[in-house]
Amino acid sequence: MPDPREHARQRNWLETILRYIPGFRGYLEKEYRRESDRLVRLWLVDRLRQCRRVVDRLARELFDARSLLVLPQLDRIRNRLDTLMGRIEGAVAGYSGFFDYVRVSQELLDRVYEHDFSLMEEVENFAQKVESWQPDTLGPEQISEALDQLEILDRRWEKRTHILEGID
Repeated sequence: MPDPREHARQRNWLETILRYIPGFRGYLEKEYRRESDRLVRLWLVDRLRQCRRVVDRLARELFDARSLLVLPQLDRIRNRLDTLMGRIEGAVAGYSGFFDYVRVSQELLDRVYEHDFSLMEEVENFAQKVESWQPDTLGPEQISEALDQLEILDRRWEKRTHILEGID
């Protein structure tokens, strides 16, 4: 998992020198925040996309085996994954302006980074569960649990948005 704090620490020598130029340091800090934010969102979407591929593969295998009982629920998971990925991807352009015009306190950034780590761990746990599914043992209770987890992930993403907007 990418560590947003590490991104700012891994500067080249030119960036380190440029940070001492008045006014340029703030510009670089904004760029680091944007890049860290972008990396986290890319990782989240990539991991969820991997889950989507697993769900698609399982649906094809179950359909081919004429085991149609859980296909509608798998379709619901697919739709929820698509919705969540779209919300995360859509935030790419939405948050860049936030970092341009608002002076972001270190405390707020720390809250966002901690929330991101937590969200990344939850997405990873969800992905590992989905990736462990097998067509011959997949049942409605597993899928129902996954739908509940997706709902929690969606709420966690919403909470991240509220933190950044200063609502939370």
